[in-house]
Amino acid sequence: MKKIILFGVLIFVASVCAVAQSKMFRYRFPSEIEKELERDTTLWKYQIRATEFSFVGDYRKTRETWDKQGVRAPVVSAADSAYLMRFAPVDARNYILERSCREKIIIINEAHTYPVHRAFTRSLLQGLYDNGYRYLGLEALWLPLMTDLKEFTLDSGYYTREPEFGNLIATALQIGFTLFGYENFDKKGNREEIQAHQIADFMQAHPDGKVLIHCGHDHVIEGTPNITRWGKAMAGRLKDMTGIDPFTISQTLCLDKSRSQYNHPYVDMVNRDYPVIMVDVSGKTFEGHESSDQVDCAIIHPAVKYIHGRPDWMLRYGERHECAVQLPTDAAFPLLVLAYRVGDFDRESVPADIVCLECAGEHPPLVLQPGQYDVVILDRNYLTALRYTTHIQ
Repeated sequence: MKKIILFGVLIFVASVCAVAQSKMFRYRFPSEIEKELERDTTLWKYQIRATEFSFVGDYRKTRETWDKQGVRAPVVSAADSAYLMRFAPVDARNYILERSCREKIIIINEAHTYPVHRAFTRSLLQGLYDNGYRYLGLEALWLPLMTDLKEFTLDSGYYTREPEFGNLIATALQIGFTLFGYENFDKKGNREEIQAHQIADFMQAHPDGKVLIHCGHDHVIEGTPNITRWGKAMAGRLKDMTGIDPFTISQTLCLDKSRSQYNHPYVDMVNRDYPVIMVDVSGKTFEGHESSDQVDCAIIHPAVKYIHGRPDWMLRYGERHECAVQLPTDAAFPLLVLAYRVGDFDRESVPADIVCLECAGEHPPLVLQPGQYDVVILDRNYLTALRYTTHIQ
């Protein structure tokens, strides 16, 4: 099934590039994505369209579309519930940064249609750099091994076109991380083994700094993977190859759903408005249930809330601010608003934020870090209706 889905992603990307007359076509109006979803008959249509909604900052539609594949409320046994109660919540960022001082490799995962996971990893970067981490490996980068990323564009990857992924990369480069890709789509063989070999080879060539790996889903598992044909997942194989026990962190235990009744019960049981890791009195961390051996710990993210139409996690760490959109004098809706770091539009890079203005009335704001931005507003024909520069203090 994963091979089928990957093939579907590649077909989708190829079709968009074939039709596009402009780089802007890679970001489409939500209404067009919905029409494409109605026409699509492929098995992977919900995954692809949910990903597209995430690219244009429509978190609600992302969750609603993904959940159309089927969703039900998770069931937690009495034993698992009692096990969770042995632990107390601590701030996930603080815990990871403190523990990072005694680790050599950190592997943290994401679900590909959850930009909140990229925002959390980005929030760790400065603290990790201060603690000796110099290398960031990204599964999503289309980059040959040993070729560190200097400047990223729309063609640096597929998932990296999503603004939060772009912000993760931009922040890492600004701080001073060396970024590398470790995926190899051309090689045959076990994908987990190839990924682990790529990372191990990079570490051998760069022995002077600690390594952060940001991967997808189950590649973070160092114990028994959910997909038995893997043998071992990337993290477990990397541990065997290097002799270094990585600190493995899962963000995918309690995924946010489009309707709160389908959220994992652990979210309400923990009941915090910030991401937490559960730790007991002996220092042991919670990873799902007592018999699990998959990862070292699991982050429990709070259920999303919306502030002026934008998910609250965009403002969680205090370094970003809301910015009202300046409209064209003859605004004809819908409008697609893309905010670029100065120079990134011409470099065909990834926007720092995107919002769609569907109609006249109250509009969702852009959410941006301090700095100078080129804001490009496209009309329904993807022609520039307005371009202006704004400075966020």
